[in-house]
Amino acid sequence: MNKRRPSPPPVVEPATVVLLVGILALVCASFYSLSIKWGELFTADAVRSSLEFLRGFTPPELAGPFLVKIAEGMLETLSMSALGTAIAFVFGIALALPASGRFGAVARPLIRLALNILRSIPELVWAVILLVAAGLGPFAGTLALAVHTTGVLGRLFADAFENLPSAPEATLRINGARPMAAFFYAALPQVSPQLMSYTLYRWENNIRAAAILGVVGAGGLGQMLKYHLSLFQMQQAASVIFAMLLMIAAVDGISFWLRRRLTGN
Repeated sequence: MNKRRPSPPPVVEPATVVLLVGILALVCASFYSLSIKWGELFTADAVRSSLEFLRGFTPPELAGPFLVKIAEGMLETLSMSALGTAIAFVFGIALALPASGRFGAVARPLIRLALNILRSIPELVWAVILLVAAGLGPFAGTLALAVHTTGVLGRLFADAFENLPSAPEATLRINGARPMAAFFYAALPQVSPQLMSYTLYRWENNIRAAAILGVVGAGGLGQMLKYHLSLFQMQQAASVIFAMLLMIAAVDGISFWLRRRLTGN
């Protein structure tokens, strides 16, 4: 009886070995340059100080008026993230069309460069910049989320448009349909679930980002957290952190369920 011989293992390319060695050297150099002192982290004094600090968070503040303030902060954070994502969705589609090459070869690299700039600057930096123009409060935070997310969604949408099969749209064009009509009737229905999935995923991220943006004065739960931590009111800060966790978990669950429904998985 002839036994089938197992196939030989894949040959590792020398370039792959060089790349792995380079990454390993980079990781080792990072540990050396940062002077990480693991021993001091787990000393008895460090553990005792950490436990005393954590005990200050208990019990969380559960007074009625304070819970009302937390609810208002949650609503403000949700509004910032939802409005910022909605604005980014509109501008993302508007910029994705030229970025996918639908308005010529010259516009494509220019718009993609602009999208790269928008998404390369973190939301926190955009918030600091926009706070100067828009002032303290949720408006600057909303704009910061919208600007950064426009860069992210615009790039993802452009890639989705480019990867679409061109046959349905080309068929409509051959039969006399205008470019805009062919886009709305052939291209957009194909890519809509993917666009909505990307948007919902970015909404999840913006919920977390909106909570952080408050630390620089952009409103929401983050601003409450910064206020109470700066006054060493740890029990109130614990309630705010617990509300953040609940809100993010709820949004993650809702977004995951919606994305599953949209993609049909």
